Amino acid sequence: MSQKDSTVSLGDITFRPPTSDTSFYSLSSEEAAFFKTQIGIDNDEDLKRHILEVQAKAYKVAPYPCIYAFSFLRLDISTYPVYEHVLKLGRERPDAVLLDIGCCFGVDARKAAADGFPVEHIIASDINKEFLELSHELFNTTQASYAGHFLPGDVFDPAFLRIAERSDDISSAPGIDLTSLKSLNPLHGRVSAIYASKFFHMFSEDKQSHLARAVASLLSAEPGSVIFGDQIGALETGIIVANIQGSEPQCFAHSPETWCSLWDGEVFEKGSVKVEVDLMEKVIFEERCLVMRWSVVRL
Repeated sequence: MSQKDSTVSLGDITFRPPTSDTSFYSLSSEEAAFFKTQIGIDNDEDLKRHILEVQAKAYKVAPYPCIYAFSFLRLDISTYPVYEHVLKLGRERPDAVLLDIGCCFGVDARKAAADGFPVEHIIASDINKEFLELSHELFNTTQASYAGHFLPGDVFDPAFLRIAERSDDISSAPGIDLTSLKSLNPLHGRVSAIYASKFFHMFSEDKQSHLARAVASLLSAEPGSVIFGDQIGALETGIIVANIQGSEPQCFAHSPETWCSLWDGEVFEKGSVKVEVDLMEKVIFEERCLVMRWSVVRL
């Protein structure tokens, strides 16, 4: 495929991906320290060369904007107000599970592990199996050397993730062997924290609603269990036009008000969760856009 001349569809968004541009590569001091430690490469130029090689392979698999712009290097999970609460769940709740859904390389999952969430209780899932394989290449690990779990699958395939009736039963259930998982369905009602970054906005309004219900089915009923993430937002709910280096894809964006009402009253019974949404302006691809960062916590 000539990405310069061809359009691609990722989720429900169709656009013309730009030619790869390595000038977007950058690392803060914190990010550089993390990747040097996790990958085992201390030299800045060697590290850059290694990351660029993996990024180029991933961009050929599926040219997501987050790969094009090297957004996967940002360690975003650690910037959420709820992040310390997530780490506390990992320390204090027996058999707490963290799921990074739509994870790309699973960088945020590895960041949470580095910060103390038990790695053997972390699952990173993506529709692109190649991204999960490239995670091992990026971090110089193997399935044998990395204790976290990678689970490829399509969240809209009910064989992988179906909507299940939620239970308010918080009694402890027998532990699940995460190494044997073939789908997310055995985890219904068992996941303590679910991270969904740059994910929901890939889909139509109906699919976002379906996905919210499906993901909610996985969440533990224990108070403090949390779903959190970020996506393109809007002041008024509806179709918006983005700008990705000259291509102008359309996507459906919620406002903070409709996003809150979706979770508190439709997905979950009204008053059973605390929803917090922060709508902020960011510059992406030199264009100003609105991004929603949010969390849904069981009460």
